[in-house]
Amino acid sequence: MPAFKKAVSVPELRKSEDVKMDKTPVHYPFWFGGSASCFAACFTHPLDLVKVRLQTQGHHGARRNMLQMFVHVAKDDGMMGLYRGLSAAQLRQLTYSMTRFGVYEELKDKFTTPKKEPSFLTLVAMASASGFLGGVAGNPGDILNVRMQHDAALPPEKRRNYKHAIDGLVRMAREEGIASLWKGTLPNSSRAVLMTVGQLATYDGFKRALLQNTPLKDNLTTHFTASFLAGFIATTICSPVDVLKTRIMSAHEHKGIAHLLADIYRAEGFRWMFKGWVPSFIRVGPHTILTFLFLEQHKKYYRKLKGFE
Repeated sequence: MPAFKKAVSVPELRKSEDVKMDKTPVHYPFWFGGSASCFAACFTHPLDLVKVRLQTQGHHGARRNMLQMFVHVAKDDGMMGLYRGLSAAQLRQLTYSMTRFGVYEELKDKFTTPKKEPSFLTLVAMASASGFLGGVAGNPGDILNVRMQHDAALPPEKRRNYKHAIDGLVRMAREEGIASLWKGTLPNSSRAVLMTVGQLATYDGFKRALLQNTPLKDNLTTHFTASFLAGFIATTICSPVDVLKTRIMSAHEHKGIAHLLADIYRAEGFRWMFKGWVPSFIRVGPHTILTFLFLEQHKKYYRKLKGFE
């Protein structure tokens, strides 16, 4: 009579499957977010430059819209002028984005169990803490990014003419003091909190909602839809702080935030809060989409490399 010692009962099979499903979530490298953001910045940098120029153009004289500014920059500085300050943008992503994405993913790993995912409010809290730390870490790169993009719009005698990001860091520290590298940290970190909540927490929230409430699967369509919606939210809630941050970082004279706000309101009214919203969305939207698409691909190939797929 044949032996059936190796036969597996249905309960045992189910238990075995549960063990497989209850594996600890994959722990991804800390630098994935920074790498994905660097790739995205290569495509969206011209849009970021135009946004900065729009936010810093004076309220006197001829005013340009987004398309006119794009043409103006390309005509005056050539097509490569649209990539002015790219080294600073990459430095910013390698500090700001790497920190906020890395810390967020680490916190998410801590609060995620096989049977329970963190609530949306928990994601918001984690994104807020991650964004604040990212804003502090990325402040020097952010200042250089704004200055190098805005430089060509200044009169020749006021231009800083940084050769690249490292040259800018050294010159700022030598000419203005080390503390200058963290000029505008408060508005920058406040913006980073809002941006990280608007991007990371809402992306996870939208992605979860799409997977649970629609026929969509965890694929490119879902990633694109969730990241597009996250980009829209992030642009809207960040716009006032983004304008203020750009004005502070590009200014030659030192003014307090309250004084600067009073001057802006006196000259432009409440319209300043959403100044440059369209180019901001045209930049933040694609950047958010590309960042998450690149990030999901990073994760996909990492899982394959480690044998999880």
